[in-house]
Amino acid sequence: MKIMAVDYGDSRTGLAICDKSEILASPLYTINMKDFDRCVEMTAQAAKENKAELIVVGNPINMNGTEGPRSEKCRLFAERLKTLVDVDVVMWDERSSTVTAIGYMNDVNKRGKKRKEVLDSAAAAVILDSYLAYRRNHPDNV
Repeated sequence: MKIMAVDYGDSRTGLAICDKSEILASPLYTINMKDFDRCVEMTAQAAKENKAELIVVGNPINMNGTEGPRSEKCRLFAERLKTLVDVDVVMWDERSSTVTAIGYMNDVNKRGKKRKEVLDSAAAAVILDSYLAYRRNHPDNV
C-alpha cells in the first residue's frame, strides 16, 4: 500500500511516501505555505498525485505523553485533510522525528540552507518509517 506521511508545520510541511511494498520511506518534498487551509489543500493534492492509499499525519505529543496546542493543530489539520481525500487519515506519534532527521542530516554533513530545504520532508520520512515498522510488527492492529 502506498502511504504518505505529513510533518505539518506553521511555515513548512514535509511530505514523504513509501513504495507499495511498504519497505522504503522516502522524502517527497516540503510545502512552503503559512496559510493553513491552502497547506491542507496542497497536501491533499500531493496525496492524489502520488496515489496515496493512506495518509499518516505526525502527532507531536509532548514527552510526558500529553497533547498540547501543537498536537491539537495537527489533529485539526488531519481532520480537514480527511474532508478532501478519499483515503483514511491517521495520526501517528512523531516525538523526536525532527531530532532524528537532524541526526541523519549531520551524518551526511548536510547543513545550513541545504538542511532547511529538506529537513521537514526528512522528518516526514522518519514518521513514515516508524509507522511502517509498527505495521510490520503488529499486523493484527492495522
